[in-house]
Amino acid sequence: MNSSSFLNMAAIGDFDPLSAAIPATKVEITVSCRNLLDRDTFSKSDPICVLYTQGIGNKEWREFGRTEVIDNTLNPEFVRKFILDYFFEERQNLRFDLYDVDSKSTNLSKHDFLGQAYCTLGEIVGSLGSRLEKPLGGIPGKKCGTIIVKAEELNNCRESVMMQFCGNKLDKKDFFGKSDPFLVFYRSNEDGTFTICHKTEVVKNTLNPVWQAFKIPVRALCNGDYDRTIKIEVYDWDRDGSIFTDAKDTLQQFKRRATVGSAKRYQEYIRSNHDFIGEFSTSYRELSRGQSQFNVYEVINPKKKGKKKKYLNSGTVTLLSFLVDIEVTFLDYIKGGTQINFTVAIDFTASNGNPAQPTSLHYMSPYQLNAYAMALKAVGEIIQDYDSDKMFPALGFGAKLPPDGRVSHEFALNGNPQNPYCNGIDGVMEAYYQSLKSVQLYGPTNFSPVINHVARYAASVKDGSQYFVLLIITDGVISDMAQTKESIVNASCLPMSIIIVGVGPAEFDAMVELDGDEVRISSRGRYAERDIVQFVPFRDYIDRTGNHILSMARLAKDVLAEIPDQFLSYMRTRGIKPSPAPPPYTPPGHPLQTQI
Repeated sequence: MNSSSFLNMAAIGDFDPLSAAIPATKVEITVSCRNLLDRDTFSKSDPICVLYTQGIGNKEWREFGRTEVIDNTLNPEFVRKFILDYFFEERQNLRFDLYDVDSKSTNLSKHDFLGQAYCTLGEIVGSLGSRLEKPLGGIPGKKCGTIIVKAEELNNCRESVMMQFCGNKLDKKDFFGKSDPFLVFYRSNEDGTFTICHKTEVVKNTLNPVWQAFKIPVRALCNGDYDRTIKIEVYDWDRDGSIFTDAKDTLQQFKRRATVGSAKRYQEYIRSNHDFIGEFSTSYRELSRGQSQFNVYEVINPKKKGKKKKYLNSGTVTLLSFLVDIEVTFLDYIKGGTQINFTVAIDFTASNGNPAQPTSLHYMSPYQLNAYAMALKAVGEIIQDYDSDKMFPALGFGAKLPPDGRVSHEFALNGNPQNPYCNGIDGVMEAYYQSLKSVQLYGPTNFSPVINHVARYAASVKDGSQYFVLLIITDGVISDMAQTKESIVNASCLPMSIIIVGVGPAEFDAMVELDGDEVRISSRGRYAERDIVQFVPFRDYIDRTGNHILSMARLAKDVLAEIPDQFLSYMRTRGIKPSPAPPPYTPPGHPLQTQI
């Protein structure tokens, strides 16, 4: 899993900002309409579009922005755009309301309502050419016309920069040797706080280190704002400092172990475990001057400076190189028509408990979803936006099937092995509930058959037109570890990713081995070509106040955040370029606009 993932940033609830170190890409939303209602007596309507976004936990709609007013038209092409952060791993609900403006009042209740449309940002970017057309509703008995919403990724979200730094005459911190310096980079936020965005490797036993060149998305470094402050701290690595286990420890590995609650507390934590040498500030614009006298920075230790009158600095850090690269992004492939195929596999082993009993993990309460249904809905409702036919194979494993009671580790939840597809996530949920009434929970817990099932489909489509995501939801310890490892190693060269969600109270230690964060998974001496597995226990995401919507959002965010990087790693290693997007929709000439 790559620490330069561009879709790892979106704080929800009390999420640790460290697990969200990189902001989303930004997309520009353009709105136009056709055949709006005519509310004016002597002329046509004067429409305006108002965009609302929705909070994660409370579902409250908040106004995000308004277009300009366009006079006297039922077919407006709005010029003013909406710029939204895009997160693949979140369900970002949007509402577009149209009004006929009758006065200069900004109070929308003073104007005539023309209709509204609901969608998700994923639906827009997942549509052919990132162009979504929907009927407007909201006025009973009236045809309100059509809204056309188009998404375009902003160009500065595609830039990455390769940089290299060296240090000179840094302070000596170790008693018996020289320092072991490393750099920590922080991006400043709108509210004046700082968020970690990169850590270099440690260079051992030197006061004049040359760090390896590293690549970082520009949005991670400064969120696309070239004048935003970038703070860089210099540390001497301390063997006793527990957050970095060795000199090669990565930021991603640290983040998965971190328990600190904020970037500020992280800073305090690192300072208490490693020796602070000093710091300096710069900006992307300054760095973009490249190697020059402008990019030699004095490293200042404020405490030393306050105590010693003759203090000059604690050494210098120099930028050696600065190269900008424009990258192909996940959205380029989606816009070009690549489909993401979603398959779910559910654990029907007896360890889940009798589904008729409230203690069972499969218990169907009339009041709330069980953990299996929550995990399925949380992940499925997001991925479905990227699959045009919305038909999803749903499998079960570890049950005895009617009529003869044979044990199966790869059966169709809808009872049709020739066609295991269900219509939408609601169809998958229905098939899951029906199968609970017909099969007998049994065992053992074998993953390899369902992995091989999806791998067979993925192996037949390697041209970049399709990518497969398998969600396995399980309550227990895996029984066929050796076979599963082999299946994962084989699948790592295919266009597929595997998400494993553990439900219930079991110990899932063995599952961590499948998630190749620390050590790349191997089978019989062969290593996986890519890291394609993400494992999480659902209990880590359950909201303490009982807000299941928030629990599901947290789960989806974490398990889906790595999919775009895994997707891109497959496409890049195979040299697959995105297909060209369909020709842009060209509207008629723009009518006269007035501002509100």
